[in-house]
Amino acid sequence: MNLTHWIVGTIAIIISAYLIPGVQVTLLGAFVLAVVLALINIFIRPLIFILTLPINILTLGLFSFVINAFLIMLASGIVPGFYVASFWSAFWFSIILSLITTLFGRASR
Repeated sequence: MNLTHWIVGTIAIIISAYLIPGVQVTLLGAFVLAVVLALINIFIRPLIFILTLPINILTLGLFSFVINAFLIMLASGIVPGFYVASFWSAFWFSIILSLITTLFGRASR
């Protein structure tokens, strides 16, 4: 993860937390969360995806949104300065975060 990805991720986290009620993050928490989410996506997400592959196939991939929400809630338990009030807050946070990261990622190229 290079510095540009880290900064884009941090900005996307701050914007997403501002837009979604029930999600709170500090500036330092956003920096740490960007790294923790990257590590979760590298190490934990592939294992969970493989374990839930049958249900993911049955739901035509929509179960991935549920997995993302639970991973956001996991990160909330790990990162001080980042708080998610409910599953639905984590669900919408993950969707908005993905959209903003994609938009910023395309703009930074």
